[in-house]
Formats: sequence, C-alpha cells, structure tokens
Amino acid sequence: MLNSLSGRFLILTTVFVMLAEVLIFVPSVARFRADYLNDRLERAQIASLALLADDMINPDLERELLANAGVYNVALQRNAARELMLSSPVPGQVSHSFDLREAGPVTLIHDALRRLLDPEPRTIRVLGYPSREAGQLIEVTMDSAPLRNAMLEYGLRVFLLSAVISVITALLLFLAVRRLLVKPIKRVVGQMQRYAEAPEDARRIIKPSAGVRELREAEEALQSLETQLSASLRQKERLAQLGGAVARVSHDLRNILTSAQLFTDRIEMSEDPAVKRMAPKLVGSITRAVSLCENTLAFGRAEEPAPVLTQFNLAALVGEVLDAERLAIGDHDLSLSEDIPGGMQIRGDPEQIYRMIGNLVRNARQAIIGSGEAGEISVSARIEDDDWVIDVTDTGPGLPPKARDHLFQPFQGGVRKGGAGLGLAIVAELVRNHGGTLQLARSDAQGTCFEIRLPMGENA
Repeated sequence: MLNSLSGRFLILTTVFVMLAEVLIFVPSVARFRADYLNDRLERAQIASLALLADDMINPDLERELLANAGVYNVALQRNAARELMLSSPVPGQVSHSFDLREAGPVTLIHDALRRLLDPEPRTIRVLGYPSREAGQLIEVTMDSAPLRNAMLEYGLRVFLLSAVISVITALLLFLAVRRLLVKPIKRVVGQMQRYAEAPEDARRIIKPSAGVRELREAEEALQSLETQLSASLRQKERLAQLGGAVARVSHDLRNILTSAQLFTDRIEMSEDPAVKRMAPKLVGSITRAVSLCENTLAFGRAEEPAPVLTQFNLAALVGEVLDAERLAIGDHDLSLSEDIPGGMQIRGDPEQIYRMIGNLVRNARQAIIGSGEAGEISVSARIEDDDWVIDVTDTGPGLPPKARDHLFQPFQGGVRKGGAGLGLAIVAELVRNHGGTLQLARSDAQGTCFEIRLPMGENA
C-alpha cells in the first residue's frame, strides 16, 4: 500500500481530512460550550419565574428547580436592582467567572480548551443577558464537571464523524485516482515495456490518448523521444551496413593503391626534371591514401588508432597540405597562406595532424569555391601557455545554423550539398586522441576560424 501511488494518496487524504476536522473541532467545541452555558442561563431564568409568580416557595421546590437548571444559585438584575432569586449551598469557592455578554471567538476558544485540559471539578460563575429582555443581567453559579463531560462526549462524536468522513472521502478519491491517474500511468509504463522489447519497430511508438493534460503532455514527450530513438537506431543500422561496405571498398582500394605505389617508385627514377619535382608529392599522396584505407579498416573494427608521437617541423607539414590543396583550386580566385615560425617543432603524429589540417583546409576551400566569391585561407600557429595552438581561418560565407548545431557529429553537420559531414567528426576524434581540443572560434559573414589546441606537457 505504501509503495503504490494510490495507496499513498489514500493515506495522505485521510490524514489531511483529519487535520481539517481538527481545525474545525476546536471552534466547534468552543461554540458547544457557549451554547451549553447559555442553555443553563435560560433554564435558570425559567426556574426563577416561579419565584416571580409567588414570593414564597418551599425549600423542596427550590432545590428541584435548581437541580433541573443544573446550577447552585440564580441572581437576576431587573430595573437596576440585583436580586438573588434562587440559592442553595455552594460546595466550594468560585474559581473562575465567565461573562458571555462580550466574549469573542478567541476568548471562547481559550476558555473551552482550558476547560478540556483541566480534569478537576470547579465551581464557576457565569454571567449573561436574560432571554426575551427579561432583565439586564442574569448570573448563575454552577459545577464545571458536567460541562466538561458534555464537551468530551461532543468531541468524541465529532471525532468519530470526522473519521467516517475521512475514510469515505479518501476511498472516493482513491477510486478516482486509480481511474484517472494510475490506470493511464500503468498504460504508459506497459507501452514503454513493449517498446523496449523492439525499439526499432515504429509500430510500437506510443500514440497519445490521455484526457488529462499533464499525462497527455508526458505521452507526447515520450512519443517524440521514441520517434527520435527509433530513427537513430535505424540510422545506426544503416551506418553499420555502410561501414561494412566501406571496409570492403577500402580493402580493395588499398590493394589497388599498393600496386600504384610500386609504379610510382619507378617514376621517381625518371630523369625528367618536372617528373622528379612532382614524383615525391605523388608518392606522398599515394602513401597517405594507402594509410587512410588501412585506418578505415581499423575504424571499422574499433576507433582511430592511437597516435604515434614524434617531434617534427609544423611549417613543413602545413606547406605539404597547402601544396596539395593548390592543385585542387584550379582557376578560382582563392589564395592559401601560412603564418608559422620556421623553426617551430611540435610533438604529435604527423600523419594524423596532416589529416586534421587537411580536412579543415579542404572544407574551407570547398565552401569558398561553392560560394563563387574570391577568398583566402590561412593557417597560423603559436605557443600559448602550455599548448600549441593552430588556427585555420578562411574568408568564406560562414557555417549555416544546421552545421553549427551538429558541428562534430558524423553524418549530421555536412555543409556542402552531397557532403557526408564526416570531416569535422574525424578531425575532432584525431584531436581528442592527442589530448587536445577542437573548437569553433568564430563563424559569421566575414569567415570562419577553427582552433586546434594540442597540449605540450604531460597531457600530450
């Protein structure tokens, strides 16, 4: 019971209704006490009428009248004269006096609680107005024990009635909660369990049907989550299939490039000056293509291989990247420049850093050529604190909002039409492998700047 929503609701409702009844109980008992005392005043006034009719009554009748009124004596003030109408021996001294003529709610509640908490019988004096304007004041002396007993009996009746009302109210609310909340929640939980058995099945996505607004909002949020998850799982399945296909293609392409590499070794022996000048770049490009195919096969099995850290000259490597990119520019008005100290040595994996810078420069080149405008791409480097910082800056049109929202997510952040969106994801992974960070420094109408930050110290 305590572990269920409806059970806790039942218990809490009972407790809260009882608390509400307690708040009602205190003024109710105070009002009962005031009515009880007023009733004794009226009885005493009626008993005194016998004396008004006949100045002399026998003692037995007087005792009977006082016993029926429940008082010891009665005093009545009429025409500015106060007269003791009926009297009998008082068992003790008067301990308290209560004036009902001007008593407010706070006073009545205070006096009622004090009477309930005091079990000792007391002799009290009560003053009030006579009924039907039969005088200015009526005063009686009485025992407080019957008053306390009557208040306790009344309080017990109120408590029992409150308990019955609480149980009935809680039971009705319990049934209502089960019907309006618990059953819809159980239906949502059951649907989630069915969806978890086969999340790729779009037919198991929840269809919102709750009538309660909050539950319907929860069902709509769950529907959106399940829709995105199913689409993501289907995409991952397609990517897994694509990865298998890419691995097979890379395997065959590696064999082809290996054969081409053998031919380039023979081209290097040519005596033609132009061939001798271009042959090393061709050999380097084919070597990197073979390495890329091997890395793609490794990626299909796990992740990018760990970098092999060596000390190398960054300016020479960036020069190779820009030389390769100049061949792809063609006749477009696009200039490439570098601002790297000639003797700057950094520690990293040359092949992976070549791919980092090459991907960023290639993306910038494609963006500028795609815009049809002239532009410039520059690669700069500096030492900042304990980091090597490499900036790749262009004057292109900037990244669109979709690309910024999914910047380093594969197959999500493609900028160019037909692009797969893998370049930045690969660069980000390679930078992470070096213990560094890749961030978009800026991207607006004046261009884009990516910052690669590689650690120099123990984090390298």
